[in-house]
Amino acid sequence: MGSFDDLFQHGNEQPVTQNSKFFDKEAWKKQKQEQREIVYSIIENTAEDVARDGVKFQSYLDVQSRFDHYSVANALLILAQKPDATRIADFDTWKEQGAYIRKKETGFYILEPGDEYRRDDGTVGISYNLKKMFDISQTGNSRKRETPTYPDDRTCIKALMDHAPVPICISDTLPEGTNALYQPDTREIHIRKGMDAGSIFRALSQELAHAEMDTGDGRYRRADHTFHAYCVSYILCKQYGVDTSGYSFDRIPQVLEGMSAKEIRAELSVIRETAGEISGRMKRMIAQYRQQKRQEPEH
Repeated sequence: MGSFDDLFQHGNEQPVTQNSKFFDKEAWKKQKQEQREIVYSIIENTAEDVARDGVKFQSYLDVQSRFDHYSVANALLILAQKPDATRIADFDTWKEQGAYIRKKETGFYILEPGDEYRRDDGTVGISYNLKKMFDISQTGNSRKRETPTYPDDRTCIKALMDHAPVPICISDTLPEGTNALYQPDTREIHIRKGMDAGSIFRALSQELAHAEMDTGDGRYRRADHTFHAYCVSYILCKQYGVDTSGYSFDRIPQVLEGMSAKEIRAELSVIRETAGEISGRMKRMIAQYRQQKRQEPEH
């Protein structure tokens, strides 16, 4: 989908009255509200789009894997406006980093948390402001074509296992065709021995997602979360350079059939939060490992 920048062509200008002599605060507030409504509409429509099309859904997961710190709403906005984005920042941030925005490049919008406010029912809400962003591909940054680097296979698997919420055990008795299995009754993951690194990562990441989502209250049902765990595994594989050619999202329209945009976003949030918990642990372990390697004396 192309840019929506034309919707905000006066977004950074102060509205004025007919005589252009003073700032009209009410007109400015109305304009901002209209812009927010447009952005919210993009979020809702894109959520419905990804639920209808497996290819589009996979593209959403690709975006969320690259921008794991961004909310589902912002990942949907990036998908709608700049789906190939890899690293984004606002104009001032790029300028501080010594990068300039190339002429005729069009920015895109995400939502940034603003001030808290009290609703009529007494609960506290957070207002959101529009923020105009640019991808690194829209700048003159010479590093934009760098190839991502990943830890070696052994380090990736060790990071995946680090501080796992349940024990992980080698097994010789898994059912045929099953490479790993989380068992809610014993709260253990059993994994088949003798697999290659990619198979281990794909199987283990999916079962760790199940373990992460199980609150331990005895009511966890794997069948209710198979879809979430599969998507979490895909995101983690994308983040750590593991082959994802075997993943298919053709059945997504069936899984999300009949859901409202709000319900779809709730499903996407479960995936994002679960992947974020696992990836967060991995990043901390890998950072510590690299720090230790840097501190080792040279021989």
